[in-house]
Amino acid sequence: MSDDDAAEATTEESTSDSDDTSNSEGAVPVGVKLGSTRTVIGMPDQEGTGNEIIKTLTCMATYEDALTGEEKVLYGEEAAREYPERVEYMLRSGLPEDKDRAEMTKTFFEALIDENNIPTDSGVVYAIPTIDNPAGLENLKSVIEDSGIGLELMESYPESLCGSIPAFGDDLEAIDEIFVSVNMGSTNLEASAYRRGEQLAPFTTGAVTGNEVDRMIANYVEEETQGRVNIDTQTAREYKEEHADFLDFEPFTDIIQQPGGGTHEFTIERSVMDAVNEYLDDAVDELANTFLPELANDYMKVYQLALDRPIVITGGMACIPGILDEFEQRLSEELNRDIEATAASQPDVAPTIGAQRIAARLVDTN
Repeated sequence: MSDDDAAEATTEESTSDSDDTSNSEGAVPVGVKLGSTRTVIGMPDQEGTGNEIIKTLTCMATYEDALTGEEKVLYGEEAAREYPERVEYMLRSGLPEDKDRAEMTKTFFEALIDENNIPTDSGVVYAIPTIDNPAGLENLKSVIEDSGIGLELMESYPESLCGSIPAFGDDLEAIDEIFVSVNMGSTNLEASAYRRGEQLAPFTTGAVTGNEVDRMIANYVEEETQGRVNIDTQTAREYKEEHADFLDFEPFTDIIQQPGGGTHEFTIERSVMDAVNEYLDDAVDELANTFLPELANDYMKVYQLALDRPIVITGGMACIPGILDEFEQRLSEELNRDIEATAASQPDVAPTIGAQRIAARLVDTN
């Protein structure tokens, strides 16, 4: 699914994006997405020829220093790898739900900013999920807006809009379009129509999620191995990201340590694809029978115009090879009409890239 193997990655991983959205003078445009699974920050690289993308798991773990007894904190992949039994994902529901989780998220975010030298004199645009949770959204706002960056500019835009921008081209073409965006995230399935940047008929359900796929994979692995193998959800997520493939899935083997000593090698043939197939069927059902009828009822003309254009798919689940074609086929059959789908080259990073492009435009016009 992606190259972000939590068992092997460093705490932050930086990649180069080819978009030249840097600003040679004044505030540095920065895009931010604090996600339930991963946090992604984008800003111009040092050469000014593209973007630097900083990506890490949105989690932390505390431990006691063996010599001093002082409590210490690890973040991101390092925390997930070394302390899987007690690592905390602060945004499991997509937002910091309460004061404690907001404080944890703030500590995590400020450490990430410091470690990567995100400039304070920046113009920041951050992507926000489409969730009806005013308190959680206010907590997210406080985490980012009180962080010390974005002193020149601070704005927020819907995650599904930001994630759609790279799918339309190299600039901000999506802002002038009419289309439907579907965010296949870890904690929610979100959908919205957009009319020249205006969000219409926003829809969210927590019944169809990437996190639920991880739980299903763990359960199906136990069933497939007749109870001989039990894996945690983090291992299940790694199986999903490494092996889920609608185009060319291949069975794979793994090895576990037996409680009484020795090892057990096992092969997974069905568990991963059974889970992701079930996820996609459920996602298509929610879109075809809940979201799209509501959109048609409230905005019939927008519904007609939007379905004549490709539906934009974003989010981590959209990284699975072949999912676009499968989505097109299944939704087309459900609606009894031809449907097209499209996605950015990196759907999981796309919201940050889109947010950073908006930030660059706003910085230039201020």
